[in-house]
Amino acid sequence: MRRRPHRRVVLALCLALLTTATATACGSGDEEPTTLRVLASSELRDMEPLLDDLRRDTGVNLEMEYQATVDAGNGLTPGEYHHDLAWLSSDRYFQLRLKESKATAKPLATTTMLSPVVVGVKPETARALRARAKGGQVSWADIADAAAAGSVRFGMADPKRANSGLSALVGVATAAAGTGSALRAEDISCDRLRGFRTGQKLTADSSADLREQYIAHQDRLDALITYESELLSLNAGGKLHEKLEIVYPKDGMVLSDYPLLLLDPRKREAYDKVADWLKSPSTQKKIMERTLRRPLGAEVRRDPRLRADIGNALYFPNQRAVVDQLVEDYGDPRLPTAHHVIFLLDFSTSMRGARVASLRSTFAGLSGADTSATGKFVRFYQGERITVMRFGGRVLAERDVTVDGRRDLDSVKSFVAADDFDNSTAIWSALDHAYRKASGIADDHPGQPISIVLMTDGENTSGIGPKEFRRRYAAQPEAVRDVPTFPLRFGEADTAELTRVARTTGGRMVDAGARSLPDAFKEIRGC
Repeated sequence: MRRRPHRRVVLALCLALLTTATATACGSGDEEPTTLRVLASSELRDMEPLLDDLRRDTGVNLEMEYQATVDAGNGLTPGEYHHDLAWLSSDRYFQLRLKESKATAKPLATTTMLSPVVVGVKPETARALRARAKGGQVSWADIADAAAAGSVRFGMADPKRANSGLSALVGVATAAAGTGSALRAEDISCDRLRGFRTGQKLTADSSADLREQYIAHQDRLDALITYESELLSLNAGGKLHEKLEIVYPKDGMVLSDYPLLLLDPRKREAYDKVADWLKSPSTQKKIMERTLRRPLGAEVRRDPRLRADIGNALYFPNQRAVVDQLVEDYGDPRLPTAHHVIFLLDFSTSMRGARVASLRSTFAGLSGADTSATGKFVRFYQGERITVMRFGGRVLAERDVTVDGRRDLDSVKSFVAADDFDNSTAIWSALDHAYRKASGIADDHPGQPISIVLMTDGENTSGIGPKEFRRRYAAQPEAVRDVPTFPLRFGEADTAELTRVARTTGGRMVDAGARSLPDAFKEIRGC
């Protein structure tokens, strides 16, 4: 007769089986993961293959919603977040908005990887840039100079929407300001961006879209401005007819650090798991291998392609209004860049000698002879329309030029070299003539930006007076009244009247007597 098992033995066996079954059904591999909603920069789509590893290793699932970086930053309103985390290529613009809102609580941020915004250049173009650059080290000024001359046609993401485009624009504008510090409102001048912008022949709302468009249009472009990681990936992708040489501008770059932001403090525990996992050496190595972004710290041995020295990172502006002004001045890269500037130049007899020599030197500099950093940013650029008028007691002569090459620039130079000076000075009659010229331009090219630069060294001695000029100006159509005049006061010119006409027309006056005439032209250049 078989003996029945003891009741306690049976109970123990049941508990053991129940424990085993529970462990099998609910082990670490089958637990329901914590899900975090993440607002992410669109270029972070390349991280998706690693997110499965993240879920497996930490039990945290990231539900990603992608937007262009600047759009994403604009969508983050303190106290009204709709996501648990944000993961951006850069949070600098968002931090400026946060500072402006005077929010008391700032999201915790963790840097996850690095990539500078640089310039990818076709080999022949790179050789030409190095040959012209001082010491063979290419700067943003050299890029702007070549773009203005028509020898560098590039693609760049829209600064209004994409961090790579905004970062590049900050780099260019900082170099143009020449202060070596963060941009201020007074450092920004749209005329210093025009030459650079005329070289932009391709744009997109994100760096990822820009990459695909570059592949499709690469034969008509010379360069691509974007993240180092994007350029390296393009070179490795086998779709380029010519690999791009990466140029690290010597005057600095803006570095993207891909911060992970905690928007909902209640998710801190899960956030810490994700942040720690991303910063771990094993994950950093995977990120580097997959995306070609630079790893954090020295624990991970860098890919040889990521060992180039990127120098000092440029300062990002510390005021949102400065960034907004910069982007507004740059304008929509999809629209034409051509601007029409009317230069109204005093050729009365008081200009003879050193004064006219300085004027001619100024125009030579604007035509490319000025190789200083600031000179490269304000030179005449491809497609720019110029009207040059010489006046004394009347308008002596005028010449229209559309810049398309050296011959056009030489035409301007020879026009300013004329010696037909006049014994009287009709400033207000000449300016009235310039506005009639602007009226014709506005009729022929509706919507085209027009400005007038008036240079005079004396007082009005003939023709109409300032009061009659203002009456005629007020009678012009609105499109013509929108044309600003930028007077350059030189010598004995009437400061009060020149200031008044500048204010009336929406321009501003620069006193060239307080500096050199070339520097005054650089400052004002129709903008």
